[in-house]
Amino acid sequence: MQEYDIIVLGTGLKECILSGLMSQSGKKVLHIDRNPYYGGESAAISHLEQLYKKFKVPGPAQSTVHEKEWNIDVIPKFFLASGQLVKILVNTEVTRYLDFKVIEGSYVYKAGRVHKVPCTEEEAHASDLMGMFDKRRFRKLLLFAMNFDVRHPRTYQDMDPHKTTTRDLFCHFDLGLDVIEFIGHAIALHGSESYLDQPCLETITRIKLYSESLCRHSNSPYIYPVYGLGELPQGFARLNAEYGGTFLLNRAVQEIVMDNGKVTAVKSEGKLFHCKQLICDPSYVPHRARKVGRVIRVICLLNHPVKNTHEATSCQIIIPQAQLHRKSDVYISVVSYAHNVASEGVYIATVSTTVETSNPEKEVQPALELLEPIMQKFVSVHHLLVPKDDGKKSQIFVSRSYDSTNHFEAECEDIKDMYHRITGAELCFRDSQRHPSYNSDDD
Repeated sequence: MQEYDIIVLGTGLKECILSGLMSQSGKKVLHIDRNPYYGGESAAISHLEQLYKKFKVPGPAQSTVHEKEWNIDVIPKFFLASGQLVKILVNTEVTRYLDFKVIEGSYVYKAGRVHKVPCTEEEAHASDLMGMFDKRRFRKLLLFAMNFDVRHPRTYQDMDPHKTTTRDLFCHFDLGLDVIEFIGHAIALHGSESYLDQPCLETITRIKLYSESLCRHSNSPYIYPVYGLGELPQGFARLNAEYGGTFLLNRAVQEIVMDNGKVTAVKSEGKLFHCKQLICDPSYVPHRARKVGRVIRVICLLNHPVKNTHEATSCQIIIPQAQLHRKSDVYISVVSYAHNVASEGVYIATVSTTVETSNPEKEVQPALELLEPIMQKFVSVHHLLVPKDDGKKSQIFVSRSYDSTNHFEAECEDIKDMYHRITGAELCFRDSQRHPSYNSDDD
């Protein structure tokens, strides 16, 4: 009889991170995945033909197929350079297995055009996103956020961050509607307008994180792994293995064995593996998850950079919801051959958003128009699933589906929340002077 502290079903990024952390803390961990590859729902596709097959699209022209040059992320997301995922990577030393490139620019959509989110004082002065007076006020807000420290009330400027709303914060700095929109959506990275009437502490924290990430580089606050996100689950799998973790890929899970409402074992291919706790994504326990929405993603292959992005080989574009009369933002992430994820001269642009109507493709049409001409597109619509309970009674801990945003901050909140429920302890990392290694012509 084989006994484990924790069994993890699936090799999605969240599951691999959690299992790596558990192995590192001395737990005996077993990973089982029905797939023969790492990544689960967040896998990378390494053959172009597989992409066409997965999305049931007629096969590619042979001229575009150079098999070893592709690593296409099904759910692409960027890292904020000072964000939580980078802290996890640095503190677990998984950065040993990865190289990163800086994303070349962050853009926001306004009045039918794409505009660069200013990264420097010079760009802020030249930006047409703000009027002259708003530029000064914008700078004052950034300085306030950078100097803000929740532990020191003298940095509050007579505003209680736990009670003052973000709307009142923006009024305090006398900001106009245009600058409020791009600060809220392209810098604080809020996906809807609901944040305006919430306490301003979170928005200040988000602006500070963006600014600190931007301080690492001059181009943008975002980084992305060379060879794509598929490298991450494998990096954490190596960490797991270093600490004695075991992996069984390409194995069906037949049953999750319970006793008095609590997990005791997993049955796979006739064998029983005993455990005290179980971690998995919703696909392994659909009855323990509920639907809270849908996400549409459209992967587009382009043979040109996106217009108005200064010929960038990588960028992020955010379309604030008000620009399209929607409730939630639309996101575009662009990577390319420069990251060793596509054939020479090919760009991979992925559009994503939360579905609001019965015609999801129509909802992202304005974003697709920004990318024209498109060589080929691959459309998917998935349910957004969340666990029905906290898992403490059953000791089955289920991750949330990946949201429509194209950065990892919400996913890291889920990892921290799950870690707390599994262990009873907070997942905390001290800031480190070490940072990921960068493979960039600009650094």
